[in-house]
Amino acid sequence: MRIYNRVALRNVLDWHRLIPLSWASISRQTPHFGEQKRATASLLRKLTTGSSGGALKGLPHVQPRKYVQELECSTSLTQCLLEKQRAPVDGGSSEREEVISSLLDMGFTDVHIQELLSIQPSPHPQQLLAIISKLILLGVNPEPVCVALKKSPQLLKLPIMHMEKRSSYLRKLGIGEGKLKRVLHCCPEIFTMHQRDIDRIVKVLREKCLFTVQQVAEILHRCPYVLREDPGELEYKFQYAYFRMGVNHSDMVRTDFLQYSITKIRQRHTFLERLGRYQTPDKKGQTQILNPLVKDILRVSEAEFLSRTAYSTAEEFEVFKKLLAREEEEESESHMSGDESSSEEEEDEEL
Repeated sequence: MRIYNRVALRNVLDWHRLIPLSWASISRQTPHFGEQKRATASLLRKLTTGSSGGALKGLPHVQPRKYVQELECSTSLTQCLLEKQRAPVDGGSSEREEVISSLLDMGFTDVHIQELLSIQPSPHPQQLLAIISKLILLGVNPEPVCVALKKSPQLLKLPIMHMEKRSSYLRKLGIGEGKLKRVLHCCPEIFTMHQRDIDRIVKVLREKCLFTVQQVAEILHRCPYVLREDPGELEYKFQYAYFRMGVNHSDMVRTDFLQYSITKIRQRHTFLERLGRYQTPDKKGQTQILNPLVKDILRVSEAEFLSRTAYSTAEEFEVFKKLLAREEEEESESHMSGDESSSEEEEDEEL
């Protein structure tokens, strides 16, 4: 009987030597406090039962070295994962990912996003997202937004408050959300140019050319290139169309007349005049021949203009353009000499 008790006592002591190693490993592997308490209670129950000598048979067979190595290996893996989770996240990379996610939600493709993020000089990701979001809210689709920002990267430097003020100003001119897409595509600097420059163009159209408010809005929508023109040259173009060609206001708006260069207009109109195929209308707006339509003069290629409107050859038109350029040069020289002579006469009178 004493021999049996000694064997049992030795088994209990061996088990006690194993428990601290197992408990230390399990406690390191259990990150949550609640799990530690449950593991402690379970071990205490097993230890108490085992030390009483009544339930050692229910315990699993433990191999000390192998069990401890497995626990330590598992512990090191857990600690490695935790360290990765606790590692600081790069702020710039996180912002970039947020911007990409937002652009995808707006409907931009991967190609668009790559082009936007490669614009130089590179803006701050949040500034890029703010400007793009504002343009999208104004009714501009992703494709035109991408084109406009590539053509005019200065847009990305604008404060959001400036964008809001300019968009409000454009609405007053009649360029709302539905019309802004074409304007931004043709003339993206409409957001970056000084407002006084826009006011000058609008003033010429309203006060010098006598277009209505609706016609001015339509011109800015259909021919946004006029915003880049010199106000004096724009007024001259209107006068040439109205007085020399007899084109009225509504026809200028409908045919996008003001978007064409004065050089192209004069070359084709004068060529038709000298061929006898165009006449300037009289005061009543009447002509002896039927003038070709403006769209058949300007809104066609040069080849189509020569074959269907002028009924002439490319060689004849080239010779005519050279002669016309020489005539204009001589006229400008005569005007300059006339101005000089008039100034000399004024000086003589003063003396």
